[in-house]
Amino acid sequence: MAAESGGGQGALWPFMSPHDHHGRAALCAQSASGVRVRFTDGVTRLDGSSGLWNVNLGYGNPVIADAVAEAMQDASYLSSWGYENTRAREAARTLVDLAGPEHYARVLFSTSGGAANEVAMKLARHYHVLRGQPSRRIVLGLRDGYHGLTYGAFALTDANLGQRMYGVDRRFVGHVPANDPDRLAAVLRTLRDKVAAVVVEPVLGTAAVPLTAAYIRALLIARQEHGFLLIADEVSTGYGRIGNAVFETETWPEPPDLLITSKAMTNGTLAAAAVIIGAPVATEFARQNAVLGHAETQAGTAVVGAAVLATAAELRRLDAVAASRRLGKHLDSTLAGLVDEHPAVTGTTGAGCLRAVRLADGTGTPLSPAAVDAVVSAIRSAGALVHPGPGCVQLVPALVYTEADLEELMRLVSAGISAYERAR
Repeated sequence: MAAESGGGQGALWPFMSPHDHHGRAALCAQSASGVRVRFTDGVTRLDGSSGLWNVNLGYGNPVIADAVAEAMQDASYLSSWGYENTRAREAARTLVDLAGPEHYARVLFSTSGGAANEVAMKLARHYHVLRGQPSRRIVLGLRDGYHGLTYGAFALTDANLGQRMYGVDRRFVGHVPANDPDRLAAVLRTLRDKVAAVVVEPVLGTAAVPLTAAYIRALLIARQEHGFLLIADEVSTGYGRIGNAVFETETWPEPPDLLITSKAMTNGTLAAAAVIIGAPVATEFARQNAVLGHAETQAGTAVVGAAVLATAAELRRLDAVAASRRLGKHLDSTLAGLVDEHPAVTGTTGAGCLRAVRLADGTGTPLSPAAVDAVVSAIRSAGALVHPGPGCVQLVPALVYTEADLEELMRLVSAGISAYERAR
């Protein structure tokens, strides 16, 4: 009971949270509906983070809930390990259709964005072995990129989160700056035929930095010249988050070779992810009857398939991509007001419904993680949930927000920043 009231720690060890935060009632959610979350301190707060950027269509969507419940009744566990199941087959076809059947052919299911990044790295290295190029083992990511915290994905994540302490193996992983074509070209000239893949987020999630059109063109030209696979991590940007298409890479002049999706793929209801595989890569594996050395017990189950299918149907019914586009335009104007109103706000970055509010101290130095956490706490006290980032707070509203919801979020964020500025 002490933990529930905020007076002590319970058995649960929450992720990425200092121990003095454990057991707090204001940090223990008990229910959620629409775009709001109720906590055990009795307060219902407006969610400005779409859960963890995954509840694009709001909490408690009845169509998705009913589909999962039905699958639980008649196919509670049917796997994709050595077998197939009808719902996973149909879900895979739906994902290919969403991403573009003219480019993509197959789907490998996984259980998280991090694990799916590891699948993609395995695929890339195995593909080059099949093509007689076993020396292609290096995978390049972007500076400030985030791809998960499982062991292999942790190597690809650039943020300093203890990789050295945990013994993360980075011998075959490197990083290049985003939006710097010259540096990319220089690194590729040095590594030559050792690069298996380059992994990019269309918008770097932790700092909400979009890749420029010039950089995307440079990546596509470099792929043609150097022969690596281009992997798009759309864990954060997929399912209409940016407002241009279901997947942001649909706007690129050419598609990536592999596309990673997770988070919103089941509207946050299940631990699920997928790697959508381009036809040339899939064809090479099929031609040689190759078996990829990867499997996960809970990946591609019938229940996951049901959630994927229902989420895709709801994405279309709600016209969520168009809704995201409208909300993104509204954010363009309202975010500008934060810069004018608050000395601590130095600017905003991002696109669509994936934004970051940049924060600095009186000298112009970006706020420390502890100071950003203080801003997040002040905004939570004001009544909204936002996520911390490097020198910023992230605003990731659900695509089903009304304009009134968005205006409320901006009022609460502004109130929280004001409270932080008064206290510092």
